[in-house]
Amino acid sequence: MTSIDVRDLTKEYGTRRAVDGLTFSVRPGRVTGFLGPNGAGKSTTMRLVLGLDRPTSGTATVGGRPYGELREPLRRVGALLDARAAHGSRTAHDHLRALAAGNRISPRRVDAVLEETGLATVARRRVKTFSLGMRQRLGVAAALLGEPEVILLDEPANGLDPEGIVWIRKLLRRLAAQGRTVLVSSHLMNETAAFADHLVILGGGRLLADTPVKDFIHARVRPRVKVRSTEPGALGDLLARHGHEASREEDGTWTVRHARADDLGRLMSEAGVPVLELVTQEATLEEAYLDLTAAEAEFTAPRQEA
Repeated sequence: MTSIDVRDLTKEYGTRRAVDGLTFSVRPGRVTGFLGPNGAGKSTTMRLVLGLDRPTSGTATVGGRPYGELREPLRRVGALLDARAAHGSRTAHDHLRALAAGNRISPRRVDAVLEETGLATVARRRVKTFSLGMRQRLGVAAALLGEPEVILLDEPANGLDPEGIVWIRKLLRRLAAQGRTVLVSSHLMNETAAFADHLVILGGGRLLADTPVKDFIHARVRPRVKVRSTEPGALGDLLARHGHEASREEDGTWTVRHARADDLGRLMSEAGVPVLELVTQEATLEEAYLDLTAAEAEFTAPRQEA
């Protein structure tokens, strides 16, 4: 299968540097979440990968070649950058049929992707009558039309209802399981955590992190335990005596950082402090992401060798 390789990529617009010396790779067989604040350079990077803009310096290749050199590119790379790209006066079926004809793709694929994206029943409706969520599904259908090895989606869950969000999550996981290379830009941290295996995070056009999702979360957010007792004062004294870093909520619940639930349970049992609640609070991608981007200059990822 085919990878996306970005090497020393820089893009300047006048005096503004939108992308600043980026180096990373997107590998087959996993979903890579592409994260960063607004203006971080995500959309610009995707445009550079797809040959829609030219880099000031550096390279962005698909399977070792620039996008512009690919033969029948829709068969190699599928992309959704803007759900409004389809002409509003065309029907969904006609929009996909035109794409298929221009890329020597069988008309049967049009019906297949309409079915796969849940648009079969509205295929003859004009695109201008579609909701944002329906336009997103049509954009995904266009990206899948050529059965490409590489798929880039910019905010694919934007405008989708809850059922649609579950659908896109399952679709991304299935595409990765088939060995495809999947890069997905998103602002939805909980959703990204649900579908992504790997993260590439940008800030100010620079690479901040290139890491598996679980490693990123565990490295940046310390474990915490929520514990509650009928004797909150005694619990607080016990935690303090044993050197635990803890804070008390108004309802008497204690949050203990850098601790394990089984160790605290054993400690309370030995001290005779009754337990009403003892729960490990899982670290989230959102917490880790906010921690990183709050101090992005300090945590810029090291440059990688080509």
